[in-house]
Amino acid sequence: MSQSPIYFDYAATTPVDERVAAKMVQFLTREGQYGNPASRSHLLGWLAEEAVEDARNEIADLIGADNREIVWTSGATESNNLALKGVAENFAPDDCHLIVSATEHKAVLDPALYLQKRGYGLTILKPDSDGVISVDAVKNALQPNTRLVSLMAANNETGVLNPVAKIGALLAERGVWFHIDAAQAVGKIPVDVNEWQATLLSISGHKFYAPKGVGALYVRRRSTLELRAQIHGGGHERGMRSGTLATHQLVAIGAAANIAKTEMADEAARIQTLRDRLWSGIEDLGDIRINGAGAPRTPGHLNVAFGGIDGEALMMALRNLAVSTGSACTSASVEPSHVLKAMGLADSVAHGSLRFSLGRYTTQSDVDQAIASIREAVPALRKQSSVAS
Repeated sequence: MSQSPIYFDYAATTPVDERVAAKMVQFLTREGQYGNPASRSHLLGWLAEEAVEDARNEIADLIGADNREIVWTSGATESNNLALKGVAENFAPDDCHLIVSATEHKAVLDPALYLQKRGYGLTILKPDSDGVISVDAVKNALQPNTRLVSLMAANNETGVLNPVAKIGALLAERGVWFHIDAAQAVGKIPVDVNEWQATLLSISGHKFYAPKGVGALYVRRRSTLELRAQIHGGGHERGMRSGTLATHQLVAIGAAANIAKTEMADEAARIQTLRDRLWSGIEDLGDIRINGAGAPRTPGHLNVAFGGIDGEALMMALRNLAVSTGSACTSASVEPSHVLKAMGLADSVAHGSLRFSLGRYTTQSDVDQAIASIREAVPALRKQSSVAS
């Protein structure tokens, strides 16, 4: 069996923390609490419901919310769809204008474009050269019938942070609802739905050491918003999202949230130190730059443009490293990253960029091995390219 590559793709997914997995398995088998949380006629159902509500409290505590504002979903994609469609469907298409950015994840862009095809108004904002959406850009795009602005807190490819607190203040003043895709922020940087004045906020468990297939949507209670359900059935989650709750998954995301709340500050500092060590070990290779270098970024993201090299070729040369050329959801595409293109990068630069993302289990040894591999691969590929040309 071949040795696994060193993992530098934490932005795509994270391994489940062993502490989370240990708690999760207690809600799966006959020896555990396997009841249906909606079964209120016996003890197993009551215990499952209690565990689900404990997890709801843990997610709420992590983002500064009330536990009644947490709606369980299967992840950020479902949360984003529920947020955008759930708002838009309250209005006639000609009475609803939406604003998103060109650097959003496809889980926001695709629902927005779907709504546009149905006649809803849509403005797609261009970022600055670092990938940041400014308050002025949002302000200038507002229309009398703008109902919702949907922006990510942290970009999945570059880690660049948007000024969501300032944008939230503007939108609260204007009476416009604000949805934040926080999939890359929760568990990595402090998130406060009240400071950000979010109306809606999407969470994905597998981005912070919980399993895949579980997430949440924060829905502000003190708001005029009525969210239209997208999944109908038993009226679960106060009618906003039907479906039998997966107790083991929810217990897991709650445990992951509790760990993040306790350990995030120290962990972020350690990860950022390792990320900066990685960059300092390769920055003298020449014709190399960080995409989004001029903006605040999450501690673990490092998106690097290597001049004179195709990113796919470099990724293949770095077989001992698990890295990516962009979002995991679009990695099968040969098109250049839509995020980097929106930032104004030429196709050749976008194609020559790799995303390194570090996390909880990244070590200094991992980073030093990555530096050595990159320093060996980049000159060799550049030499091959010059000979071929």
